[in-house]
Amino acid sequence: MAGRFDDFLDRVMQRRVQRRWGVLAEKATTMDLDALRGLRGRARAIRRELDRVIHQAEHRLALPIIGSNAIRKPIGTDWSWRPDLWKGPIPVPGFSSVPGRAPVCDGATVFHDCRRSELTVRQIRNTREADLAPFGFRMDVFRFDGSFLSLVLDLPAEAARGLKLRHLIRLDVIVEMEKPLEIFARLNIKHGPNVEQIVRELPLGDEEVMVEFDLAYTKVNEKRVERLWVDLIFEGPQMNQIILRDVTFSRRPRAEV
Repeated sequence: MAGRFDDFLDRVMQRRVQRRWGVLAEKATTMDLDALRGLRGRARAIRRELDRVIHQAEHRLALPIIGSNAIRKPIGTDWSWRPDLWKGPIPVPGFSSVPGRAPVCDGATVFHDCRRSELTVRQIRNTREADLAPFGFRMDVFRFDGSFLSLVLDLPAEAARGLKLRHLIRLDVIVEMEKPLEIFARLNIKHGPNVEQIVRELPLGDEEVMVEFDLAYTKVNEKRVERLWVDLIFEGPQMNQIILRDVTFSRRPRAEV
């Protein structure tokens, strides 16, 4: 109740202030110069505060909404998902000298085998008009004496629930790089004691890239699927900055012929 009353008073005061400055704007054309000089100072002081509000509002309203799960999905999609790393702020936004196995947040882990780590990772806020994901993930790689660098993403239980050999699993990535490198995506499906793996190279000719994993060519036991995860593998990452603006997954049954 108090909040509504405060809002009402704010609106009343705003209308009075607007009317007052409207009247002063009309009088400014004939006002005494000394009075006009004082009025200009008051107007500039108010404008500074108004410009601050407008600047922050336009900046924040232009950003993708934190927690947004807006995803471009193919027709027939029965499951889609954006990992938390791209959806909301993580507890520790970044760190340097990343160790060989470094959890970034729940469900996302960086792996490498460098003897001396010169790798920095950071979650960043997406600001482009085209971005659907609120956050991106940046890796700055300097000297790299290891044989592999990967980001492992654990898919939620819903990805495995009801999974059939007739399903296609799609990975969409928006990636930026300082210089070209190869990125591979490896889907891992644990079914019983076995793990089925499918590897695809991301076609990096465009900023927005997509690969699909067709389960029809695997030997997955549909009745024993336990969990899925994806390794994003970066080949030759040294002296490069890699920004994953968005990563999303979706699943759909293959069209019947």
